[in-house]
Amino acid sequence: MAKKKSSAEKRHRQSEERRLRNKSVKSSVRTSAKKFVLLAQKSGNNAAEIAEAGTALKDMIKKIDTAAQKGIIKKNAAGRKKSRMQRLFNSINTIKAPIKADL
Repeated sequence: MAKKKSSAEKRHRQSEERRLRNKSVKSSVRTSAKKFVLLAQKSGNNAAEIAEAGTALKDMIKKIDTAAQKGIIKKNAAGRKKSRMQRLFNSINTIKAPIKADL
C-alpha cells in the first residue's frame, strides 16, 4: 500500500504559493506608489509632467483596487492610500483654465 502525504504538507505548499503571489502584488503596488510620488514631487508647473503624474496615479489606483478585490490588502487601507495620493495630485495640479465671468 502506498503512503499518503499528509494534508498539512499540501496546505503548507499552498500557503507558500499564495504568499509569494501576494508578495509580488504588494510589491507592485508599492512600486507604483513610489513612482507616482516621485513624479508628483518632480513636477512643477509643467503640464506634461503633471499629465505624466496623472497617468501614474491611474495606474496605481488600478493596482490598488485589484489588490483590494483579491483580498491582498484591506478595502479601507486601499481607500486610504488612494485618497492620500489623490490629494497629493490635486495639490500639484494647480494649472487650471481661467474662469470666464459672464457680466
